[in-house]
Amino acid sequence: MATSRTGGEGSEEPKVLWNETQHRFETEDKKAYLEYVLRDGGKVMDILHTFVPSSKRGLGLASHLCVAAFNHAKSHSLSVIPPVPTCLYVFLIQFL
Repeated sequence: MATSRTGGEGSEEPKVLWNETQHRFETEDKKAYLEYVLRDGGKVMDILHTFVPSSKRGLGLASHLCVAAFNHAKSHSLSVIPPVPTCLYVFLIQFL
């Protein structure tokens, strides 16, 4: 399981883990996560869903999960399905 921090030094940003076997990025406590599937022979990442429990909403966790997924896609030469991924949240943060 790979680890990623989406913030700069000294920030209180969450650690995001890549759970390769379950095709998701998740917080350390596994309560907030982003699910994806690979398509086109593993060359395209389709982000299906983000989930953040109500007790952790408003902290920007979904955004951190998306950034980790985008960084992973870029570093592994994957495309993310444009222009509208399956997950509406991902679509909205790309264009807002």
